[in-house]
Amino acid sequence: DQSLQQVRLESWLVTRLASGSQEDRMLVTLEDVPPLLVKALTLTEDRDFYSHHGIAPLSIIRALLANIAAGRTVQGGSTLTQQLVKNLYLTRERSLERKIKEALMAIIIDARYSKDKIIQAYLNEVFLGQSGDMAVHGFGLASYFYFDRPVYELDETEIAMLVGMIKGPSYYNPRKYPERAIERRNLVLRLLMEGNELTPQQYELAVSRPVGIATGDSLATGKHPAFMTQVRKELQTILADPNIRESGVKVFTTLDIYAQRRAEQALTSTLDRLQAGREATLEGAMVVSDIGSGEVRALVGGRNVSFAGFNRALDAVRPIGSLVKPAVYLTALEQPAQYNLATPLEDKPLSLSDEHGDNWQPQNFDKTYRGSVPLIDALSLSLNVPTVNLGLELGIDNVAATLKNLGVKRPVPEVPALTLGAVALTPFETNQIYQTIANNGAYRPLHTVSAIVSVNNRLMWRQAEYGEQRVNEESAYLLNYALYKVATEGTAKAIGRTYDNINMAGKTGTTDDYRDSWFAGYDRNNLATVWVGNDENRSTGLTGSTGALPVFLAYQQLQEPKSLSRRFPNGLGIAHFDPVTGAVVTAGCQGSMSVPAVLDALPPAQGCVGQSGEKAPAKKAKEKSWWERLFGG
Repeated sequence: DQSLQQVRLESWLVTRLASGSQEDRMLVTLEDVPPLLVKALTLTEDRDFYSHHGIAPLSIIRALLANIAAGRTVQGGSTLTQQLVKNLYLTRERSLERKIKEALMAIIIDARYSKDKIIQAYLNEVFLGQSGDMAVHGFGLASYFYFDRPVYELDETEIAMLVGMIKGPSYYNPRKYPERAIERRNLVLRLLMEGNELTPQQYELAVSRPVGIATGDSLATGKHPAFMTQVRKELQTILADPNIRESGVKVFTTLDIYAQRRAEQALTSTLDRLQAGREATLEGAMVVSDIGSGEVRALVGGRNVSFAGFNRALDAVRPIGSLVKPAVYLTALEQPAQYNLATPLEDKPLSLSDEHGDNWQPQNFDKTYRGSVPLIDALSLSLNVPTVNLGLELGIDNVAATLKNLGVKRPVPEVPALTLGAVALTPFETNQIYQTIANNGAYRPLHTVSAIVSVNNRLMWRQAEYGEQRVNEESAYLLNYALYKVATEGTAKAIGRTYDNINMAGKTGTTDDYRDSWFAGYDRNNLATVWVGNDENRSTGLTGSTGALPVFLAYQQLQEPKSLSRRFPNGLGIAHFDPVTGAVVTAGCQGSMSVPAVLDALPPAQGCVGQSGEKAPAKKAKEKSWWERLFGG
């Protein structure tokens, strides 16, 4: 078997970003058009196109005599060039004066432009139907409108159908009047046979075929409105460059149509289930991105996925709750001489006063205190009090700086409550934070536009493969390990129960009075951020574990998640700690915990601290996950 060297995936037409005018077209070049289409066009509309100089006098005389005999205008003798002039510059008025202007302008155009340029312009300008209040111009757009295919894929019957419609797009509309359309199509097919472009056998086969008209759904401009809103936002910036502004450009996006459908289904079906017994209407949003590139694969702005109004993924600015906590712990882990995953954090009643004398007494979700807790457990269990203590110890300004480093562009309030999520972001902005975390500390800006190509297939703009290592790989690895523990033993352990052989990571978030339910989670390749709440900012009664996390799980169940795979950075190794004191101990000490750590930053192990010095008796260890077997845990 020969190995496959190159694969070219054909792009899909997702939707169209139409201008504000009442006309729409999809520009094509002559090279895009089947030669048979040009033959059918000239045989039907202008047999002498390549020999005349813009007008055909004999045709004009014939039409003039017919009009005089009838006493009114009943016949035209226009060439393709004259038809182009009429469509571009003149009114539809039928008068001798307009006919003279048309002829003169056709002569000028024929003298100035090549036949290929003229026929290409005609192919893009001719009126071929109506899509709602939008006029369909040109064969490029009409091929999608009637057949849901690009023009270069049209067969002889489809070509004949479109060419036949030029005489009267409304009268020969194949959706409304299929018999008329077939009769006209067959006339064009006969002309092709008489012109030796089709054999008699091909002709007989073609005229026997049914109309075969598609729905035209590919031209709908309202598909995936939430995703397309972000595309438009990015295009406003990109197209500010005058060198890129051009009609008929093709915008290549990062949309994964299958991921989009899965995200829409996961959000709507889960919210429908959670809605039972609740007065306030639950809403939600979801963003799915590729971890390595920052490409947005799916974006859902609300429960009504076809609604083009308020886009909660981009515009709902809500407190992110415990989704901020990884930034606190990352700030600590970036100081490996002072903090590691086993560092004990104080978990005792805490009272703080602000400059106005108001007291703030943060509590854990379960209203209990543990005295002291290892750093990794404080994060995996989403404990509030140890997190606040750690944030105050680190400096709130440093936590705010970490958030900005992870990708937050909004002003971040430097107050103690920041450690518990007193920063309001959109789901899209929150996804950017976790994008950097999941990508081993490498920042990649989220984006939906990957390239822009001209009508002549010239590359006009491409998304730069920009990346910046904003967090050192050792610290990022340790944080990812802790977030993996969230998904196996912490507040998101439903993931581990659902996928016992697939490692994932993530973080739940809940805001005051259960107003907002958050979850950001990822497998090997994709990150998904989910928000669930309501537009009135009322209590939902849902935590991150009971609201947003089920949406994430529903999404994963619609695809095939891939187990996390993380390269072990140089300088890290498995270390053993006393879980109470955080002291480094030797392997095998009774009750010790084993976690990855920056080895050079640790003091030498001191045996089994606080114990008799004896190691724990050997026992058969329970089978560990792939991640734990490779990286410890």
